[in-house]
Amino acid sequence: MDWHRIRSDFPVLDQQVNGHPLVYLDNAASSQKPRAVINTISHYYERDNANVHRALHELSNRATEAFEQARKKVGQFIGAKTEDEIIFTRGTTEGINLVANTWGAANLRPEDVILYTGMEHHSNLVPWQLLAQRTGATLRHIPVLDDGTLDLTNIDTLLNEQVKIFTFVHISNSLGTINPAKELIAKAKAVGAVTFLDGAQSVGHLPVNVQDLGCDFLAFSSHKMCGPTGIGALYGRMELLEKMPPWHGGGEMIFKVSLEASTYKDPPHRFEAGTPDISGVIGLGAAIDYLQAIGMENIHRHDANLSNHAVQQMRGIPGIRILGPDGHRGSLVAFHLDFAHPHDVVEFANSHGVAMRGGHHCTQPLMKRFQMPGTTRASFYFYNTLEEINRLVEVLHAARKFFT
Repeated sequence: MDWHRIRSDFPVLDQQVNGHPLVYLDNAASSQKPRAVINTISHYYERDNANVHRALHELSNRATEAFEQARKKVGQFIGAKTEDEIIFTRGTTEGINLVANTWGAANLRPEDVILYTGMEHHSNLVPWQLLAQRTGATLRHIPVLDDGTLDLTNIDTLLNEQVKIFTFVHISNSLGTINPAKELIAKAKAVGAVTFLDGAQSVGHLPVNVQDLGCDFLAFSSHKMCGPTGIGALYGRMELLEKMPPWHGGGEMIFKVSLEASTYKDPPHRFEAGTPDISGVIGLGAAIDYLQAIGMENIHRHDANLSNHAVQQMRGIPGIRILGPDGHRGSLVAFHLDFAHPHDVVEFANSHGVAMRGGHHCTQPLMKRFQMPGTTRASFYFYNTLEEINRLVEVLHAARKFFT
């Protein structure tokens, strides 16, 4: 793959920040967008701007066709049986809240257990905590080992017949840990638990097939995989979606309405009330086209090469502590420098044109587990280069001299 040529597809990367070439290493928070996605969104607004599903004129027909083609692309991208198992949301967070407030509210009882892990993003903690408060269900978590992997020693005790739903992150946004999703989902199935996989950091970085994994639900966000912000998708196994009540009420999700009661459409439209983010959905479809043209296996290998190179080079920085597994990891490295607070590190890096994230990364329980106020996180995508990793290491060495 000609990664340098692919990099030229991203206009935002061709600029200087504080007098230095931009090195964008905050991809776990949000990725950049290629011209193909930007142009697709512009074309919609310039030529096809109309509401979907509701009119018979040509602009609406074209918008509806592009919207539903994007749903089909998403379904094929993650291996769903049918595009009707794809619900468009505002992102991973809304997908988790949707399931917690529909399937969860309808199925959990005080004697039930919600199981998650100690490395979850707040988006995969807070909705279940709120659900437990409403239903009386018990919260239980799988601990995290010092090397950043899950402690599965007592998995058969934690994941038992009391567990109604097991929800966990595929790739940790703070550790880079790639969890053994297929194995964990199989264990959950064996005890009759429903599974929810947080794919925010995995979909778009490696091949994901929900039928192969066996998960019941999967959520992910467009803006982390070269698509626009404010849009995402929730996959749900149709047998479950058909039994779930609506979450939001309004136009488009109804079949028949009277002044006394309403009946609702089949999934996915039951869960998509009101005018959707049409341009966002179409942009997500364009992002999927772009990623597939490169190849998810190619992206995964390049990501792994970048993160492995970063770990090897950063180990030579005195006073650094790198979190996460030593071996195969996702495309990020989170670290703590004993000579400066993470916020000071990212400000110093920004003054040299390097964009990173510093803080608790919406994983406060995990930071408490490692007895840290936060970390600095460098996260990569396929348009990043080994030269940029080397530049990052140079800046971190300069930071050590500056702060000490």
